[in-house]
Amino acid sequence: MEFMKVAEGEPPHEGDSMTVGPCTRSHDEESRAAAGSLLCAACVGQVERSLRALPGLHQESLHHVAPTPRRTNPTKVSGSLRRDRLNISVLDARHNILATLESWSEIVVEQLTVPAPARSVPQLARFLTRHLEWLAAQPPAADFADEIENLVVELRSTIDPDPSGLHALIRKCVVDNCGGTISASLKNIGNSGSRSIECSAGHSWEMTEWLNLRRLMEQQRKGVTV
Repeated sequence: MEFMKVAEGEPPHEGDSMTVGPCTRSHDEESRAAAGSLLCAACVGQVERSLRALPGLHQESLHHVAPTPRRTNPTKVSGSLRRDRLNISVLDARHNILATLESWSEIVVEQLTVPAPARSVPQLARFLTRHLEWLAAQPPAADFADEIENLVVELRSTIDPDPSGLHALIRKCVVDNCGGTISASLKNIGNSGSRSIECSAGHSWEMTEWLNLRRLMEQQRKGVTV
């Protein structure tokens, strides 16, 4: 993938193309990209709004990873969901947002030789927002816009999912040479109030351990050996 070597804020050199063409996101011919950009103003604005929304959605999704302890006399809230299972869809979405923002930030750091942001969703999102004008002028601008907007859609769908789509995911145990399977069902640990998940062969993880194993699980699914 080729990237423009012109730094942000630097005027184009002689011979650089400033032709204004259609937005590269397959809009109709009336959606023209701004000078020096491959995206129209509407797309750039939407990507910026998505980047600003991601930190809040990412934080909110943390409350949907696992169900809260049941109250003695819970009050039914219209549209609310009662779950006794680990929400793997939320874990997937949280993993995807960090990986995607990191990937695009690494491109900016490499191409513009600027300091890398901290590895957190708020810092990465702010970093990409600051460099949005440059990103919108690069060949993969449409891919960047699509991926950022898809992250928002994915997070919102996991925070407020369609009840008919909820189901317990079952996956192979992440322990080497274990033939067991892990479901998203949560189990209480004694009288401590803590919860864990187990594989069918007896391996067990507390919630904090499970979140740390998320990267290993992803590598296993992709056939990566560590």
